[in-house]
Amino acid sequence: MRVVVTGMGVVSPVGNDLQTYWNNLKEGVCGISRVDWEDADKYPSKVWGKVKDFNPQAYGIEAAFVRKQDKFTLYALASAIQAMEQSGLVAGENVDPSRLGVYYGSGIGGFETIVNEVAKMEKDGPKWVSPQFIPAMIPNIASGHIAIRFNARGPVISFGTACTTSTNAIGEAYRAIKHGYADAIVCGGSEAPCIPIGIASFGNMRALSKAEDPQRACLPFNADRTGFVLAEGAGAMVLESYDNAIRRGATILAEVCGYSATCDAYHVTAPRTDGSTQAEAIREAARQAKICSRRDCIYINAHGTGTPLNDVCENKAFRLALGRKAEKAHISSTKSMTGHLLGAAGAVEAVACVMALREGVVPPTINLDNPDPACDLDYTPCHAVTAPLTVALSDSLGFGGHNACLAFRKVE
Repeated sequence: MRVVVTGMGVVSPVGNDLQTYWNNLKEGVCGISRVDWEDADKYPSKVWGKVKDFNPQAYGIEAAFVRKQDKFTLYALASAIQAMEQSGLVAGENVDPSRLGVYYGSGIGGFETIVNEVAKMEKDGPKWVSPQFIPAMIPNIASGHIAIRFNARGPVISFGTACTTSTNAIGEAYRAIKHGYADAIVCGGSEAPCIPIGIASFGNMRALSKAEDPQRACLPFNADRTGFVLAEGAGAMVLESYDNAIRRGATILAEVCGYSATCDAYHVTAPRTDGSTQAEAIREAARQAKICSRRDCIYINAHGTGTPLNDVCENKAFRLALGRKAEKAHISSTKSMTGHLLGAAGAVEAVACVMALREGVVPPTINLDNPDPACDLDYTPCHAVTAPLTVALSDSLGFGGHNACLAFRKVE
């Protein structure tokens, strides 16, 4: 069964709706800013990708609901509302509620809620811990609230595979629809880690950028890179069977035509250095999309975190997976503009892939003015380019050795 994208939504450091997000990516707008705490100089990294001017009520989320939720749930719901509105799906009208699902995840969940409630207990005692603590912080609560909002009574599953979370969510939703377990699924991921302990913990791992200038903090594939930039936000897609989309006259944004996931089985945080297991995920998604047997113009949204090890290993993986086609592919890391949204990264980058296919525009890797010789493919330095794109790959890697890759095809 064919599976298509009929709706998308984004909350990000470069825009809180689909069109603003995409326009800023095309223009090379950097959404990274300096940490705004008074004691920011104490922290190992001083930059972040914060969501700006986010108003939950602008998406129709009630004020009473907002007061009880962690930000990751609010971001998730805002992204899903956008995607469902664009899709035009309404449970009970043009999709059976029992055939509508939610596959949505978070790498961490209610990080800020956990920190706040632990501090409250230590200061005032256990009786002051909020009864809303558990339902606000558990990572699956975002998918639960999305299901409640849209009366999705089919499969509702939460994913938590670190930085591949939302890529896995979209990929597994694709499989569920393809094999007949659902007609439509809202899928994606959300993250809200930009709090002091988030910066301190990732920074003390020596994973974060050491840059002082936020506009040059995230430098994927650049010889000057020093680490990734912690960021927040959410991305959502509505996937649907082609038959259901055609039957109800939906606008089809792209076709999902491949997905694969592998594990390095190597190290908790470092990728396998030869790129072999990462390559296998890319190779299989590309095989399903029939890239090697067609004259495709390929766009790849790289994981491209800007850490010294990740970018070199990913370059190896692209070459291993695609051979000579890797040299002709248009590749970029939109993390250079958004920072790393952890569990939400794959979803917002998958959205960028679909928009790139629709408009024939490759978003840039900004600030790529000193390319690492070991990253020797076309990473679209500094400025967007136009190209007759036909297929796009969205690549994700995560702590624990998780690898996942999605393939999308342009629909004429």
